[in-house]
Amino acid sequence: MDLELRERGVSLSDLLLMVYFWDFIGEKNFLMHHLAALYAYCYVLSQGILPYFANFRLLSEFSTPFVNQRWFLQVLGYHKRSKPSLVNGVAMAASFFLARIAVIPVYYRHMYSVYGTEAFTRLSQDARFAWVLCSLCLDVMNVMWMRRILRGCLKVLRSGRVREAAMELESRKMD
Repeated sequence: MDLELRERGVSLSDLLLMVYFWDFIGEKNFLMHHLAALYAYCYVLSQGILPYFANFRLLSEFSTPFVNQRWFLQVLGYHKRSKPSLVNGVAMAASFFLARIAVIPVYYRHMYSVYGTEAFTRLSQDARFAWVLCSLCLDVMNVMWMRRILRGCLKVLRSGRVREAAMELESRKMD
């Protein structure tokens, strides 16, 4: 339960900062993400149910340091094609995929394996609704963000290759 409590605090502080600095970091999808996660973790903590699934969801936070580092690099003035930004961008895309997207089938397979069991029938209708709705909401947003991350990553990497090829062609002309 300590992890869920920590996550609740982090999500709440992120949410408050997002609202306070809405003009700089506010986005509807981030707001929905934080509200869904907060609702789910409040439910887990207040009812003492589904801790396995709550902790499974916390695995997604392994990608967060790279997401946050992207912002720090931007604030520090690093160009998005600088080496630190490129390395972080690739690490962010890989970690986001591994921690948030690749685990989706595993998560829902575990969810399905619980469906219809005695433990499942002991859950209230509200708990089942919160569990499924929050899970779907978070996963839909993660897939949308992964798509944006992948498109941005490919765009930056392709533009770097085009520039390198042009520079190589130009240097051959000089010889």
